[in-house]
Amino acid sequence: MSTQAPIAHNTRLKSIIGGSTGNLVEWFDWYVYAAFALYFAPHFFPSGDQTAQLLNSAAVFAVGFVMRPVGAWIMGLYADRKGRKSGLTLSVTLMCAGSLIIGLTPGYDSIGVAAPALLVIARLMQGLSVGGEYGASATYLSEMAGKDRRGFFSSFQYVTLISGQLLAIAVLLVLQNTLEKADLSAWGWRIPFFVGAALAVVVFWLRRGLAETESFKNAKTDTSKKSGFWELVTRHPKETALVMLLTAGGTLAFYAYSIYMQKFLVNTSGFSKEAASELNAITLFVFMLIQPLAGGLSDKIGRKPLMIAFGVAGVLFTYPIFSTLETTKDPLTAGLLVMAALLIVTGYTSINAVVKAELFPAHIRALGVALPYALANTLFGGTAEFVALQFKSRGWEQGFYWYVTVMIGVSLCVYLFMRDTSKSSAIKED
Repeated sequence: MSTQAPIAHNTRLKSIIGGSTGNLVEWFDWYVYAAFALYFAPHFFPSGDQTAQLLNSAAVFAVGFVMRPVGAWIMGLYADRKGRKSGLTLSVTLMCAGSLIIGLTPGYDSIGVAAPALLVIARLMQGLSVGGEYGASATYLSEMAGKDRRGFFSSFQYVTLISGQLLAIAVLLVLQNTLEKADLSAWGWRIPFFVGAALAVVVFWLRRGLAETESFKNAKTDTSKKSGFWELVTRHPKETALVMLLTAGGTLAFYAYSIYMQKFLVNTSGFSKEAASELNAITLFVFMLIQPLAGGLSDKIGRKPLMIAFGVAGVLFTYPIFSTLETTKDPLTAGLLVMAALLIVTGYTSINAVVKAELFPAHIRALGVALPYALANTLFGGTAEFVALQFKSRGWEQGFYWYVTVMIGVSLCVYLFMRDTSKSSAIKED
């Protein structure tokens, strides 16, 4: 039982805002790569058609995910043993370094294969960072939120994740409207990587001033329990498998509906890069706003109904949405279809962080949230673009729609039979 004084409301709110702001910058740096891939892909890879170059850039995007389980393991342990805010501070340092490398690396024409090699190294560093960031931030926000509003406040983990993505697109739109196309393709794409590195430095100092959570303080006093991989897989195998399975369909749907959607609108639907970016920005902005509403709803009715709603709607409507988008040329119709897809996945995104945090005891929570999530995210989220483009290059793009549908169905089976974590939370302090 905790002997600590309850966390003051102002301290709680300040910590949530501080943790969320840092999370925004981390994800901005991560998503800038996806937002600007259409422009920098020709610089890092030999000449070829647009689909081939995008396939190469998507492969490197997927490679970044390979390091996410490693980052989740290393920094999940670090956050469980040294503190949540220590893990958050370390992750943003690695992200800053990765952004600088991408921004400074010359093109393939100048340094040959060293260019894509450095791009891979940078994405590995950023993958290491994001692997640790998710577990630390999801754990921190869930522990800081308080029992009655845990769904609402922890939803800001995805609000800031989406905000980072949205900010990356906003920077893209600004550069598209202020620079000549030739300049944006030649050197303008480097600007957001420098911006991201600078913001990461600011976040480093911000995170050093965060308050530590009561959960970590209480767990630290019990020296009989230590975080570790063996502890995770032998003492919490069910929870570990549960996180992987409930993540698989959700993360694949999120990356298909948001990250890949920008390229799908250009490469398949035939929209211009500018129009696709604008559609993506508008729909993501609305998507961001509804996350706290769904998170707050989960505090009233439970987490399970929202996840089941996502699973059912995802299975029923993923194929119709993508197949209709293939042929539509009307921006309004396309925007409504993309928005429908994002509304569907809100049942997962708004509460996935708190659901995972509520499954594990404090001494192993950061690792338990981070590692199985990162494994599933690497296998399904990180490969989403690559798999989609492979299907397209082989002449059966519809295969990707069925793939997403089936994986959502797998996660739906898990949602139907798992317990509602809001009623059996392992987060005990408040």
